[in-house]
Amino acid sequence: MKSVNTHRGAAILILVFAIMFLIVAGRFLYIESTAEVQGVDLNEWAEDIRTSSYEIDATRGKIYDKNGMVLAYDRPTYRMYAIVDPEYTANPEEPKHVTEPSETAAKLAPLLDLTESEIEDTIENGVATHENSDEDDDLFQVEFGAKGKNLSQATVDEIKEMELPGIQFIEESKRYYPNGVFASHVIGFARSEDNQIKGVTGIEKQMEKYLEEKKGHISYERDKYGTKLLDPKEVMTEPDNGEDVYLTIDQKIQTFLEDAMSEVEKQYSPDKVMAAVMDPDTGEVLAMSNRPSYNPNAIGDVKNWYNDIISYPFEVGSPMKIFTWAAAMEEDVYNGSELYKSGTYKVTPKSKIIKDHNNGRGWDPITYDEGFQRSSNVAASKLVYEKIGSDKFRDYISKFHLDQETGIDLPGELSSKLVFNKPIEQITTGFGQGSIFTPIQLMTGATAIANGGEMMRPYVLSKIASSESGEVLKEGKPEVIGEPVSKETAEKVRDLMGEVVSSENGTGQSFKLEDFSLAGKTGTAEIPDGQGDYMVGRENYVFSFMGMAPKDDPELLMYVAVKQPQLEPTELGSEPVSYIIRTVMENSLHYLDIQPDKNHEANVSEYSLPDLTGMKVSKAKSKLEETFDNVVVIGNGGKVEATLPGAKTEMLANQKVMIVTDQPKMPDLTGYSLRDVNRIADHFGLQMEVMGNGFVTNQSISAGSEINEDGYLVIELSPDQ
Repeated sequence: MKSVNTHRGAAILILVFAIMFLIVAGRFLYIESTAEVQGVDLNEWAEDIRTSSYEIDATRGKIYDKNGMVLAYDRPTYRMYAIVDPEYTANPEEPKHVTEPSETAAKLAPLLDLTESEIEDTIENGVATHENSDEDDDLFQVEFGAKGKNLSQATVDEIKEMELPGIQFIEESKRYYPNGVFASHVIGFARSEDNQIKGVTGIEKQMEKYLEEKKGHISYERDKYGTKLLDPKEVMTEPDNGEDVYLTIDQKIQTFLEDAMSEVEKQYSPDKVMAAVMDPDTGEVLAMSNRPSYNPNAIGDVKNWYNDIISYPFEVGSPMKIFTWAAAMEEDVYNGSELYKSGTYKVTPKSKIIKDHNNGRGWDPITYDEGFQRSSNVAASKLVYEKIGSDKFRDYISKFHLDQETGIDLPGELSSKLVFNKPIEQITTGFGQGSIFTPIQLMTGATAIANGGEMMRPYVLSKIASSESGEVLKEGKPEVIGEPVSKETAEKVRDLMGEVVSSENGTGQSFKLEDFSLAGKTGTAEIPDGQGDYMVGRENYVFSFMGMAPKDDPELLMYVAVKQPQLEPTELGSEPVSYIIRTVMENSLHYLDIQPDKNHEANVSEYSLPDLTGMKVSKAKSKLEETFDNVVVIGNGGKVEATLPGAKTEMLANQKVMIVTDQPKMPDLTGYSLRDVNRIADHFGLQMEVMGNGFVTNQSISAGSEINEDGYLVIELSPDQ
């Protein structure tokens, strides 16, 4: 009986094992024939395990100013990692993994913002990276978090000199802005997102589709340590670099503006400063800046992300009168010599009283021309309501594009908001109260006054060029977007604006330039208090100025607004504004080599410089001194290389003429004008930075030094020289 049960049990076991064998064998046959397990293709899985894939870096396009100075580019940075898997070392004499964590940590700590214990703990217990070789969480390599990223080339070189086993680096790109806060609201910034640099603000965002790089890709089959197989089946996609963007921003004019605004920010601590410089003939933005500003290399506690010139609509005050007077002239309802009663005005018996800025006292009966000079709100009100008519005035707001965005090629532009329903709202709009506008809208409208009636669209893109070949792919061009007034009207308005600066009654006398005539309009705009009224106090205004120079044929159009500066009891709100206008306008016009239109002596004669090239220096100097009072020699050579300015230039007898010898040396620039220093810098190819206005008091290259091409010259100017 026992034997029968034994045989029966054995038979059952054999049957069970036979079934299990058939199941396993069948499974193997199925896997072998289909190469699939639970829906996973084993061939593909094996290929994935063997295949390494890497991105090939591409470079984001650079951003340049109009003269080719780099404003933004990709700078290489490095990410450090440590190989900690002992199996990666084939030869113990030449270890390829970290063999001494404690010693390695001690050497790295002084160069990283990490303690020895943090580094050692990371090496021994750090989180594994994507290069782990096994599924059991054994570490192959580790990284060091944010402190191990964005390492400079100098730091990497210093670490490599230590020859620490297992310490390796991966090169990455980081967007870099070499000039810091320079035009930061225009340029914007870009940052890495998902291992790709993306524009966030400014031109970096606006021109993303051109600047954007497309990384390449390479894949190959390898063993567990990353070594290529004999047949790696390598596949590669080439990287595609971004295109280069050139702006209309002029580095020198932008520097003049940045320095002046920084000085005002330091001295007056205003809530805001907004300023821009345009070429009114083309609409090119030559400089644009705001305060507070920020450094795009160190995004931290940023107080203002917005480009206020295009994104901050506010009650702009009296610069709006430029368009009110222009509309009256164009409609042929303006008589500048007509008298009106200044002081106060009521459009209806129940409406709010409009007062002139001297608390409604006025100046007795004065002409409308004088009303513009004195910035009379009553004159503006009477022109809108009694002369032009509110409906026709509304048409001119549209003609000057003050009711729409300008279309400037920058992100974040906001438009105006007209408050224009009631009669009181219509007339207050005529002198810049109630309705709100952006500075760029005012500047766009003002191009028509500066440009003989033609209104230009503002733009900042000069061109887009291939980073590989330099081929121009797209170009910014001047665009006439309207002709709201005639050439004759534009000239009449400029004449009135000139009287604002030059007349004894003008509100802009402190804005006078030394060498150039200036046409402009001051502004002192009230600030709403948020409770239906306006703030009080002598500092609680937006002080502003819209100016163009030279008056008869403006080369530059400039707007500056300073909100709530902290003033001394004896200071006026116009002082920080006039400082920026005078400094930037005077220096920029000289830099552009615009001929001064203000002669300081009557009936002076001009003389043409002779060509003295190759002549003996002593003879040339004597010849020039027969005509010119101020002749200087640059260098110790015996022959004339050139004169500054060049031959055939028309000069006044009291202007400086410089003889450049064949052995030039840096002269003592003390007392030189910016125009004369610019001539030296241009001749010798020097890069120049200017601080202040007036005449030179200090120079970075000492007198008598060699003048090196592409050198860097910093000069300080003072009006007291």
